[in-house]
Amino acid sequence: MKAAAAFALLAAGAQAAPHYTFPKLAGTSDWSSVRQTANFQSNGPVTDVTSEAIRCYQRAPGGAPDITPVQAGGQITWVAAPSIYHPGGYRCCLVCGGSALSAYMAKVPAGQTAADFDGSGQVWFKVYQDLPTLSGGQYSWPSNGLGQISFAIPQCLAAGDYLFRIEHVALHSASAAGGAQFYISCAQVRVAGGSAGGSAKTPTDLVAFPGAYKATDPGLLINIYNNGGKQYQPAGPSVFQC
Repeated sequence: MKAAAAFALLAAGAQAAPHYTFPKLAGTSDWSSVRQTANFQSNGPVTDVTSEAIRCYQRAPGGAPDITPVQAGGQITWVAAPSIYHPGGYRCCLVCGGSALSAYMAKVPAGQTAADFDGSGQVWFKVYQDLPTLSGGQYSWPSNGLGQISFAIPQCLAAGDYLFRIEHVALHSASAAGGAQFYISCAQVRVAGGSAGGSAKTPTDLVAFPGAYKATDPGLLINIYNNGGKQYQPAGPSVFQC
């Protein structure tokens, strides 16, 4: 699969805020097929990559009420509330937008549904990773300011239930270990129309959450305002390709 995502801005006048959640998929209601996160009221981030919160940031054990049907090779669109933005003092507002976006999926084991599976174990594969452009030593991030984010579902996946994990990492305070701020949600989806039988491709580079990241990974411990003009190195595995 080509690592491609389509981005759409919310209507003009949408309010920007320093923190946010991903409460729903487009066309659904809040926390219907997305597991309610612990920050559903505070909008605060996860900062400890060794905690279980780094998986789905769930408020409580258990799944969401619904499972959203999606099509292999189609798109899934997340809605942010209110939008992706990081004011962090005068300097941050001059060069705002130090935020790395990625997405992961996990196949639900046989005998379980997306509403039952807790996402534990080495089961997650990356399906998208954005990269910033670099100009004059400063990064420009494609997801900054967006209210909706669409991802492609790999065409070669076997049909069945999956968890789909969106992860947005704010890097404006990441010059010290533990300063990266994670905004995470997990949706319960049922993939239809995927490759059947032996034609399906098994995802590679599987990781576990926690376990996929270290606080000292180059993509999480970085001064985005003065990084010597280096290209950004995302944390975690490579994007799975069909």
